[in-house]
Amino acid sequence: MSIRIGQKAPDFTLPADDGSRFTLSRSQGRRMLLVFYPGDDTPVCTRQLCDYRDGIEAFAELGVDVVGISRDDADSHQRFRKRHELPFILLSDPDMVVADQYGCRGLIGMKRGVFLIDENGIVRYAHVEAIAAFRRRREELIEAIEALE
Repeated sequence: MSIRIGQKAPDFTLPADDGSRFTLSRSQGRRMLLVFYPGDDTPVCTRQLCDYRDGIEAFAELGVDVVGISRDDADSHQRFRKRHELPFILLSDPDMVVADQYGCRGLIGMKRGVFLIDENGIVRYAHVEAIAAFRRRREELIEAIEALE
């Protein structure tokens, strides 16, 4: 499935690293940057999420909450967050059901993708990487978010 800009974001509920359950539709009223990534503690994913960590104030100033999603379980996410001091939640999608809804399911794992969901649950930015080694840099995302305002 491919997500198109301007469409309603598919709703989902996934377990979070803190043991809670995250439901996208309960976040209406806030802008969410959903970050699909292949795995905790992998080189490109670690650089990507640490880049977003380092720009968390810029995302916050734009009213955007960052949420990471991978196949890893809560224990892995907790270690990863602690090791890299990530200030945002990480969700577990072990069967890649949500990744499939967002077009981030690959042949051998999760594709890297980012989606900006607005206050009303509408997709305003969507990008899925064709090659896993590439990633959207913080500056690119901030520029894209600012252009929407």
